Amino acid sequence: MEMTAKAHWDQVYGNRPETELTWFEALPEVSADLIAAYAQPDAHVIDIGAGASRLVDLLIARGYRHLHCLDLSQAGLDVSRARLGDKAQMVDWIVADVTRWRADPGRYALWHDRAAFHFLTDPDQRAAYVAVMAAALRPGGHAVIMSFALDGPERCSGLPVQRYDPATLAATFEECAPGAFALVASQMHHHRTPGAKTQAFQISVLRRAG
Repeated sequence: MEMTAKAHWDQVYGNRPETELTWFEALPEVSADLIAAYAQPDAHVIDIGAGASRLVDLLIARGYRHLHCLDLSQAGLDVSRARLGDKAQMVDWIVADVTRWRADPGRYALWHDRAAFHFLTDPDQRAAYVAVMAAALRPGGHAVIMSFALDGPERCSGLPVQRYDPATLAATFEECAPGAFALVASQMHHHRTPGAKTQAFQISVLRRAG
């Protein structure tokens, strides 16, 4: 029987410590600094594909009070909850497939996604993701989308990915939701894995129309 996506990610987080996963960052300052540039500490911020990321720890330390962490994997989120201890109650933990999730309309000022969107290799999945994001973000809100760049890896955790540059990412969102988002900033980033390999990422900041 083919493994479901949820089972796959639960297995990934269950088999190795978070510090050995290729996407591990002890101090995810690039993401935190971008969030700070577009959302105040009293804003509602959601991290898509949060898993065991330490971004939530850093945002709590910086005074963010309305944090939401969504992931398909309960096991991944449980790592973060255990690490945070009593501070875990400050966070809204959401176990869901983002492409099927029903967000509260216009609730979020900022949508952050480090390496979840690029796993959506099917056009229908991408369209569903963009529709959810468009509904979830308030008018004028921002999305920080990080994906493998065109010269980045073709696979991650045994799965194929869709690689982008800022132009192709913006075009994908425009195709899925015409007029809903505008690209307002972009940059490249090179992530150093725990195994001392370098992965090329693109980072795009999109603004919700309205």
